[in-house]
Amino acid sequence: MAIQSINPATGAVLKTFDPLGDGEIEAKLARAAATFASYRRTTFAERARLLRAAADLLDAERRDIAVTMTTEMGKTLASAEAEAAKCAKGMRFYAEHAEAFLADEPLDDPSAIGASRAYARYQPIGVVLAVMPWNFPLWQVTRFAAPALMAGNVGLLKHASNVPQCALYLEDLFTRAGFPPGAFQTLLIGARQVEGVLRDPRVAGA
Repeated sequence: MAIQSINPATGAVLKTFDPLGDGEIEAKLARAAATFASYRRTTFAERARLLRAAADLLDAERRDIAVTMTTEMGKTLASAEAEAAKCAKGMRFYAEHAEAFLADEPLDDPSAIGASRAYARYQPIGVVLAVMPWNFPLWQVTRFAAPALMAGNVGLLKHASNVPQCALYLEDLFTRAGFPPGAFQTLLIGARQVEGVLRDPRVAGA
């Protein structure tokens, strides 16, 4: 079944998209896994630079993407602009603070395990799948994508089927900001296709 962008105020079909086929899904998964192998080794400073670039682009395009949100899912234009601004602010927050959030944490009593020093270290886990609702089409994704990317993971987005234009915009935004093309990808797929992606061994979390 086709994925459609429909203006809820008028019922007009704005755009129609074909769901990805099995081969296209496989290509996206392979790209995500390959990208993670290198992206996980980037520094916090490099990830922060890219995320700030995405925030700058989003700020510059706030009005345009707000119009897309309004016509695609019915949010008022003022609310849509505020949501875009919140997303840019959230990106900058994680760009600034992620390294501190993920710093090594010393353990209380290293001698208990026969060590002179012991600590917990946070490592990226891999490809993360996000299945998102429609009501905050940018913010719900940003609150996942910004910390995941700053932690060195890569993302796959299965957005609600009534906001495909918002979903594709987010992939394009991160790519134009300089993230590797496989770091954040949108999957235009139906609900019945999600289980297969989720069960793929290359997907480390959801």
